[in-house]
Amino acid sequence: MVYLFFVTHWGLSVLMQSLFLHRYAAHRMYTTGPRTERALHLLTLLTQGSSYLEPRAYAVLHREHHAFADTEKDPHSPAHHRNPFRMMLETARRYAGYLTGRRQPEARFLGGYPEWPLVDHTFNQWPARIGFGALYTLFYWRFATRRWQYLALPIHYVMGPLHGAIVNWCGHRYGYRNFRTRDLSRNTLPVDVVCMGELFQNNHHARPANPDFAARRFELDPTWQVMKLLDRWKLIHLVHGTEGLHPPWSKASSLL
Repeated sequence: MVYLFFVTHWGLSVLMQSLFLHRYAAHRMYTTGPRTERALHLLTLLTQGSSYLEPRAYAVLHREHHAFADTEKDPHSPAHHRNPFRMMLETARRYAGYLTGRRQPEARFLGGYPEWPLVDHTFNQWPARIGFGALYTLFYWRFATRRWQYLALPIHYVMGPLHGAIVNWCGHRYGYRNFRTRDLSRNTLPVDVVCMGELFQNNHHARPANPDFAARRFELDPTWQVMKLLDRWKLIHLVHGTEGLHPPWSKASSLL
């Protein structure tokens, strides 16, 4: 039961971070109605739980990442940090600044992301995070059969930021490149299998408006498959014809 819970929590958390926070909030790779948007917002909240990330702050950080990729202004680049912990600590500081309003981004990074002030404010407070953490702990207390299984609990607590650390650290250090970009982005296989397509970083940085992060025949983007299914069910509408287009905060690239 504990193994199933861990795999389910990991998979759903990564999927919603990719589907809603990344491809919708940051990039607007699809459109949807207000009810579906709220439903996706709530699903992201429930699946991320104690590590829930506000769509606005996430979108701003991600747009900065594209604009300043692997430069000193990049909010999370392994090129300027000795280890992933230092990298994500700096990211957390900047995220907190945007969340509280103590830090203001450039105007070009603002707008186009979903906002739900009541939900976002409530679930970015420590009581809510601790509450979710307590639920995870109670589940393990009830179903864990070995003491060492409790070692997985901290991963549940920080699932969202942990996913970001894996993607940004591995995706700019390890793997191969399909495109010549001005950054260090790479495609990291087979780790990408557990990151729902997010570790096709080189493909994504080369074509930041393309909703399909796969670029070659042997590459498969799981989140893109989910998006196609939701589009078929008319829950979302995919923005087609975007390949090769670049938002004002992205960098140009070319095929290797």
